[in-house]
Amino acid sequence: MENLLLPIFALLTLAVVATHGALPPEVYWKSVLPNTPIPKAVTDVLHPDWVEEKSTAVNVGKGGVNVHAGKGGGTNVNVGGKGGGVSVNTGHKGKPVYVRVGPKSPFVYNYAATETQLHDDTTVALFFKENDLHYGTKMDLHFTPSSSQATFLPRQVADSIPFSSSKVNDVFTKFSIKPESEEANAVKNTLSECEETSIKGEEKYCATSLESMVDFSTSKLGKNLVVLSTEVDKETGLQQYTIAPGVKKISGDKAVVCHKQNYPYAVFYCHKTETTRTYSVPLEGANGIRVKAVAVCHTDTSQWNPKHLAFQVLKVKPGTVPVCHFLPEDHVVWVQK
Repeated sequence: MENLLLPIFALLTLAVVATHGALPPEVYWKSVLPNTPIPKAVTDVLHPDWVEEKSTAVNVGKGGVNVHAGKGGGTNVNVGGKGGGVSVNTGHKGKPVYVRVGPKSPFVYNYAATETQLHDDTTVALFFKENDLHYGTKMDLHFTPSSSQATFLPRQVADSIPFSSSKVNDVFTKFSIKPESEEANAVKNTLSECEETSIKGEEKYCATSLESMVDFSTSKLGKNLVVLSTEVDKETGLQQYTIAPGVKKISGDKAVVCHKQNYPYAVFYCHKTETTRTYSVPLEGANGIRVKAVAVCHTDTSQWNPKHLAFQVLKVKPGTVPVCHFLPEDHVVWVQK
């Protein structure tokens, strides 16, 4: 979406004037959550003009995880990546499958994997089982950057921009997007996912600003929170990682997980669930790279689409076993302390 940067910069220039007197997004966070550090996934998408610590706001739009749980017949996982794809090798006999993240996100659990999302290629599975999360498990992982460079707009500016499928042409005009372009399809897909009905037992919300994400999460969980994202020492190629000592269950069953969407400015698809376990997972790469990974395990999948990608990959049925995934670097999870 590089061609969207000029319209974004124009909006940001206007935003400096429009939000004069309003709290910058980072300051708003600190006013509501003074004892909760801002995770890297959030500082990465704060526009530098509104970040107090300039050095933390240079890298934007990071996102992607490849995973292979070893022990002879493990599961490869790839989340994100420039091509928007998820590769999967489940360790089963037969041809591996390739699963594209778009147009239907694997993080929207009432979607089925379509025939066009499953086709022959090398590698992986996005989802894995909870019993892989223990010291000594070997995984081949590839952390890859996302192609999205979108940053947050202040709420006052974001709220002034239409965010609805019924007004998608206004969005195209606002950001100089050609209606038949790849960027237009990304906008339409994001709006469609945000407007889908949530599954039973979950509450969903698409946050178009940092302030609205803070408000949604604190309204569901309170203000005594830990907010986490996956952090990688540096980008590297596919290599073997080992789960190091120190796997830690972070929370009870309540959590808000927010997934960054493809959009001209930062939008997060958030969903609150009471059937989730969150883990901090230290990883050590063969070349010395260390990763502070965050894994989210869904303990009740009974309301998911029976043809969801997770069940096809893991060869299990809805509601039978917890289904886990690592958070890409540009996703965040909110949990109670």
